[in-house]
Amino acid sequence: MRICVIDGQGGGIGSAIIKQLRAAFGESVEICALGTNAIATTQMLKARANRGASGENAIVRSVHKSDIIVGPLGIVMAHAMMGEVTPKIAEAVASCLARKFLLPLTQEDVEIVGLVPNPLPRLIEMLINERLRRLIEPPLDT
Repeated sequence: MRICVIDGQGGGIGSAIIKQLRAAFGESVEICALGTNAIATTQMLKARANRGASGENAIVRSVHKSDIIVGPLGIVMAHAMMGEVTPKIAEAVASCLARKFLLPLTQEDVEIVGLVPNPLPRLIEMLINERLRRLIEPPLDT
């Protein structure tokens, strides 16, 4: 199972996601850190991603080789993250066949109506326990 975690700016969100993925699944998953810039990628690699790459072309090429994509909502919005998410990145992420799990964190002028705001640690916990466990861990035979 290959999980691509995408983040930009300082890589704090991606790093937090990767740390919790490692705590939950250990080395049973391959985590690829895709940063819109080198600082974000470096921070995600420090959080124990298996591999990392930076920039538009790396993201556009890598998302099509992933099973799961995780990141903030902005990764599917052109010009998000202070312009770091290019239209090509947003299109590649939105159109690839991988399952996408987007955290509703955004600094953009976007509001998701009806969404109850949760802090990042709670969102990551929900992502792992309510979505990813059933995809990654095999069901127990009874």
